Amino acid sequence: MFESPEIGPPAALDAEDTKLVTLARGARGRVGALEGAAVRDQDGRTYAAATVALPSLTMSALQLAVASAAAAGATKIEAAAVVTEASTLDGAGHAVVRDLSADAPVHVAAPDGTVLGTVVA
Repeated sequence: MFESPEIGPPAALDAEDTKLVTLARGARGRVGALEGAAVRDQDGRTYAAATVALPSLTMSALQLAVASAAAAGATKIEAAAVVTEASTLDGAGHAVVRDLSADAPVHVAAPDGTVLGTVVA
């Protein structure tokens, strides 16, 4: 089982990280999912996803966004954003980001897009 990382104070978002929050909100809203996430890879490409909960497959939005990036050839994650109603970041999602980057910020935002905090470790 993965532990949920501690969410630090919100980091100042540049335009590219703000775009990740927007993409994550859109992914969540399109299907009414619990969470939406978006990541940016080493080439600046972005990948967005929503939580999947099927009888035979369950993935957090962040896991799926990173998996999509990896499937497209990404070797590093520069930044990530998760839009959620939860007050914590999913530990498994955080772990998969760390598989491709030891220091990429993961911004956690409320459904309205307000950044609640940032995980940097």
